Order: sequence, then C-alpha cells, then structure tokens
Amino acid sequence: MNLIIDVGNTNVKLAVFQEGTLLCKKIVKIEDLIINVKKILKEFQEIEKSIISSVGKLDEKDVLELEKVTKLTVLSSKTKLPFRNLYKTPKTLGVDRIALVCASVHQYSKNNVLIIDAGTCITFDFITEKNNYLGGAISPGIKLRYYALNNLTANLPLLEKKMPKNIIGKSTEDAIHSGVINGVLNEIDGIVQKYGDKYEDLTVILTGGDADFLSKRLKSSIFANSNFLLEGLNFILEFNSK
Repeated sequence: MNLIIDVGNTNVKLAVFQEGTLLCKKIVKIEDLIINVKKILKEFQEIEKSIISSVGKLDEKDVLELEKVTKLTVLSSKTKLPFRNLYKTPKTLGVDRIALVCASVHQYSKNNVLIIDAGTCITFDFITEKNNYLGGAISPGIKLRYYALNNLTANLPLLEKKMPKNIIGKSTEDAIHSGVINGVLNEIDGIVQKYGDKYEDLTVILTGGDADFLSKRLKSSIFANSNFLLEGLNFILEFNSK
C-alpha cells in the first residue's frame, strides 16, 4: 500500500493506492499537510512507502517530519525514471510533468502520447512510441488568464470561470469569458492538431483541475483523467522499489 503526496501551488492532494487501485483521495491545504498525513497513516496502517512531488512552496522541515513517519521518496530530476529524457534542461523539468509522462509510459506504452495538464498553467508534454520524452509547452491556465486581465488593466473585473454561451460577448463580462475560455479551447485543439499532423496514432490525455470543465467542449479526441498525475507518482514509487 502506497501513500502519494502531490504538493501544488495552493493545495495538496493525498492519495492511497493498493496494487495500482486508488483507495482514497483527499485535497488539503499545504499548512495542514502533516496532520492529514498522520491521519491517513493511522487509518491505513498497511502503508509501506510514500512519494512526494512538490511544485509549491514546501518547507524543508515538513519533508523532514514526513521522513520520520513514513518511508519517503522525494521526486526530483535525479529519481530513476522509466523513459529516456531528451529535455535539454532536465533539472528544470517540473516534477509534475515528470509524473505525468511516467503515467503515460505505464498506461500507454509504445504509443505517441501528448499529455495536457490544465491547471494553474497548461502544460503539454510529448513522449514518443520509442519511449523518448521530447518536451512540450507551458501556457497560462484559465485562472491565470482571468487574473492577468484584471491585474494588468485598469478597469477589467476579476471573474470566476464560466463557459460562454456565444462566441460574441455582448457585455464586458461575456467578452472576457469568451476570450479566455474560447482562447484556451482553440489553443488546445490547435496544438493537438499540429501534433496529430506530425505523429500518427497520437493518444491525447487531458488532466488537471480544469480537465472536466474543458473536455466536453474540445473538438479533439481525448481521454480525460483527473487522477493521471497521482497514478504516475504511484508508478514511479513502484518502479523505484524494484
């Protein structure tokens, strides 16, 4: 039984896996990480090992505290990975992106796979059928786009995401929703099309916090999986335990 800890920019996802099956998932605040990990370890006493992936501001003392209560693997660029990393700056490759690529290796081996993570940022990661990770792209996510319009202009309001009913915004709010959401949808569809033109038999995975919000409006054929990163972290932990 494995404990998976995914530290984001605001929240932490905690998950328990047994033989590849997700048994439990919780989302907690970063400041409540330790107390919730201890609760899970008490509830699932069969947990043997854990892995942590952090793209947020995780205090070193929290890592040290976790190492006291569980057999912990800290994911980094030095971790043994099940693919050939051809990224020119491997030390700057986000651990979240590493985990997503590992999930694709585990679930879609010998396929050309494009993984799209629609979260704070929208990341695109591509791995070939020959197990070579080539890289991808990083773009502002939905929340960042709304925030930029409000923060970098004098009069535009800060809005919560909303699927526009019409391409033509007949008010300022409607125009913002149309610009942000249709911009994201067309960006994703356009990039998928470019990869599909270059690589045959392309498998596209959509994950992240905005995956469900976007998936039904995309023209591209995709597999939506909100737990893809957690599954990748679990696979890395098993891969490094052999």
